Amino acid sequence: MTIDAALLAKAIGERVKDERLNRRLTLDQLAEATGVSRRMIVNIEQGATNASVGTLLKISDALGVGLPELVAPPNSAPVLVTRSGEGAALWTGDLGGSGVLVAGTRSPDVLELWDWTLEAQEQHTSEAHAAGTMEVLQVQQGSLTVTVAGEPVALGEGDALTFAGDVDHSYANHGGTPTRFTLAVFEPGVGLTQKDGTHD
Repeated sequence: MTIDAALLAKAIGERVKDERLNRRLTLDQLAEATGVSRRMIVNIEQGATNASVGTLLKISDALGVGLPELVAPPNSAPVLVTRSGEGAALWTGDLGGSGVLVAGTRSPDVLELWDWTLEAQEQHTSEAHAAGTMEVLQVQQGSLTVTVAGEPVALGEGDALTFAGDVDHSYANHGGTPTRFTLAVFEPGVGLTQKDGTHD
């Protein structure tokens, strides 16, 4: 079982607010930097909403922290163990599928490990991530169609795929049984990009 959604939303909200205040950003400044409305940021900080993965990525990028850091409490230990069922369920599909962030590294070079399940006929669409983002996945069970920049790729159990995550992409289960896949997302240089697009 994953972390309760209400507790997760509250923890994420507290972390967003802490990171924003540590950087001396106003709500309006964070809204401008992310393209996320001020009202949505207020709702996130209050734990009143379960923000989409895309929204959380925009906020984590603007704050210069990786998504794993944003959804987990601060930890300075050299080893961090996520026990079975303790991952952060950041996406829940209308048909019951889920996207669970199982583990990740700290910025600036962020690596995320996800456990995804798509029920029969379920799909998840993702906006393009930051420039240079790469994704690697392997189908553990069922079949999966990954569409990258409009090009579909059909995968079966055991198949793997590597692709650029900095373009629009989606994952779809067109079959009649659940699909489960493991996804690794690498996002280099989180927090190093300035507004003009250059690196520190």
